[in-house]
Amino acid sequence: MIAALQDVEVSYRRGPALGPFSLTVAEGEIVALVGPSGCGKSTAMRLLAGLEAPTAGRVSRTPGRGETAVVFQSPTLAPWLSAQANAALPLELAGIARNEAVARADDALARVGLAGAETARPAQLSGGMAMRVALARALVTNPRLLLLDEPFAALDEITRRALADDVLGLWPQVRPAIVFVTHNVEEAVYMASRVVVMTKGPGRLAGEVDVDHPLPRPEGFRTTKAFRLRVEAVSELLAKGMAQ
Repeated sequence: MIAALQDVEVSYRRGPALGPFSLTVAEGEIVALVGPSGCGKSTAMRLLAGLEAPTAGRVSRTPGRGETAVVFQSPTLAPWLSAQANAALPLELAGIARNEAVARADDALARVGLAGAETARPAQLSGGMAMRVALARALVTNPRLLLLDEPFAALDEITRRALADDVLGLWPQVRPAIVFVTHNVEEAVYMASRVVVMTKGPGRLAGEVDVDHPLPRPEGFRTTKAFRLRVEAVSELLAKGMAQ
């Protein structure tokens, strides 16, 4: 176990936002969180990241300092820094020597397909390229837990699919546990080994669907019967969750 939410609840002034909800994430596991808008998916991610505390319940996290990385829906890059400097930023903030930080940033950028774009500023990058820099910044620390909060939501379908394959292609290198939020059922089934479906807010567990097929996915996986059956299973749980 690398992280767990145990009967967590989160309430704000406007009312309850999440729970009670439980989730356990194993080492090296890829988990997708799907559910209706406003069900608390992003709140659950903030709990896992240690960015927020629950109103009730317990959060368990085994990664130490610097071993959790988060990629948000917006790349959140510093506009005055180059791609290289943005990717190196977590290392420099951690006190890593600049030469080493830059070398590791260049390696991370190369891993996400941005070799040669080290000097580019965010304004010079496409949306997909900016998200690749954000991924490089997250991967540069070799995290044990990688949290992706709808990172592809603002991208076109072709770029989304390319980045999904990029993430799955990078995963075997360090095998971090990955939890990602998405509204796209097909994306969830394609990327995850387990899809966790939440009810309408305040989100609770509607059910889970295991996707026990090799990662990264083989070519043509989206067209297989196994893929379609799991997409339908997740969709049925979503409909059930909306009715609860």
